[in-house]
Amino acid sequence: MSAPTLRTERLILRPHGVQDFDDVAALWADPKVVKYIGGTPNSPEQSWARLLRYMGHWQAMGFGYWVVCDRDSGAFLGEVGFANFRRAVNPPLPDVPEAGWVLATKAHGRGLASEAVACIHTWADQMQNWAQTVAIFAPEHAASQQVAAKQGYQTCGEATYFDDQILVMSRQKSASV
Repeated sequence: MSAPTLRTERLILRPHGVQDFDDVAALWADPKVVKYIGGTPNSPEQSWARLLRYMGHWQAMGFGYWVVCDRDSGAFLGEVGFANFRRAVNPPLPDVPEAGWVLATKAHGRGLASEAVACIHTWADQMQNWAQTVAIFAPEHAASQQVAAKQGYQTCGEATYFDDQILVMSRQKSASV
């Protein structure tokens, strides 16, 4: 299975391809982008593995991540989606899809994360039978926590991941969907 293409007013969410490597590598090498996501820029090798993991997730799980593109120009703006990374989080996360998003610095502060995250949750509510999803954040990453809250995520606890404290948020599927 490949990711479906989704559209919003300003964005196109499309499947990843190997042609996205340069953009993925640049995104994950930006210190401003990774400040709250581990804090260390990724090497090209790490970005290549990430790209392949994203592509393979759709094949193995029937869900995954999308490339976020500007609807008018087609420019790469970031990535958004759901995954099951089987993270070594303590205490463990529930065995449910984990939502995540990351946008290039040129896309920050314009409401694009909220638009993309709303789009994938609409897709999930219509196409998947998930009662719950989770998301994890650095406790100081207030902007992403606000994006999550707009989709109904609520803080449900703290955990440790790679010796870092993380905030765990959970979203229950609306009964009306």
